[in-house]
Amino acid sequence: MKNKPLLFIVPTPIGNLEDITIRAIETLKESDLILAEDTRHAKKLLSHYKISSKLNSYHLGNEHKKLEDYIKILQEGKIISLITDAGTPCISDPGFLLTREAINKGINISCLPGPTALIPALVMSGLPSESFIFEGFLPRKKGRKSKIKEIASNSKTTIIYESPFRILKTLNELFEHTEKERFVTISREISKIYEETFRGTLQDAINEYSGKKLKGEFVICIDRTK
Repeated sequence: MKNKPLLFIVPTPIGNLEDITIRAIETLKESDLILAEDTRHAKKLLSHYKISSKLNSYHLGNEHKKLEDYIKILQEGKIISLITDAGTPCISDPGFLLTREAINKGINISCLPGPTALIPALVMSGLPSESFIFEGFLPRKKGRKSKIKEIASNSKTTIIYESPFRILKTLNELFEHTEKERFVTISREISKIYEETFRGTLQDAINEYSGKKLKGEFVICIDRTK
């Protein structure tokens, strides 16, 4: 293949290990190097599919430091696959810097289709999905309040990611700045044994999750403003 890709962006399962494509498995097997957000987590997937390619770490803490090293490997004609702990790299996960620099250096890249949490959550929400806004994780501090206000006034379905440690804070902040009867859905553990989706108003959601020990990452879909 002329100008064949050397950098592959490979989505991995967000829960069930069977949610991976045949092409993704073959690409990982044929890679000279796999870059993973957490190598301990990645080894479970690679072991399950008997993938023995070399594995290195690439995460938010070292991506600037390691960037040039991996670009050099690509320039030598080696094949690198980038994976994260779950889902598609670069979507609220590391990968943007490497893909951007590869493009700047004229290195061909290919992103395989595959799992990402936001699309199943949106489809299961029952909210309008012909056009939507994806915000990823909200800012922790600077710009958080203005982003919450922006979401409150959106005329399209809005999707955000949230951790179990901040889900109640986020729901209460949304409740403070939007209509009290704004409809939301909250999905967690997508494709896992305990997958669940809550549907109701923001007040209902606050009542549902208050006082509970929460686990897993959450995908919140917020109805458009009326």
